[in-house]
Amino acid sequence: MGNKIPKVFANPVSKEIGNNKNVFYSSKEPVLNDNNGGDNELSNRRLANNAVEKNINQKINGIFSSSRYVYKADVEITLKNGVVTKRIIGKNANHLITIDNELIPISDIVDIKHK
Repeated sequence: MGNKIPKVFANPVSKEIGNNKNVFYSSKEPVLNDNNGGDNELSNRRLANNAVEKNINQKINGIFSSSRYVYKADVEITLKNGVVTKRIIGKNANHLITIDNELIPISDIVDIKHK
């Protein structure tokens, strides 16, 4: 019974670890590692557009996941060039599909409301 259990080998950590220092990112902060040659204003606009698109996608997903949606939804869509009222039945990656088989590009949608 004189056998000792061997110690667990672990490499010593000789550098400072900062894994979670850059978790939060805000589009109002300048972008340091920009691939556009340092045009931070352009990068901030792209990030803002992505945030708007995510917001629109969240609204669209909210319409399709609501209890009022069975197979069609009457919506008021604010596009870049005006406001339309449509009955949507589905969506794919880039378009909303109406009951009249029209495709409305999601990138052209500014706002969408369930009627």
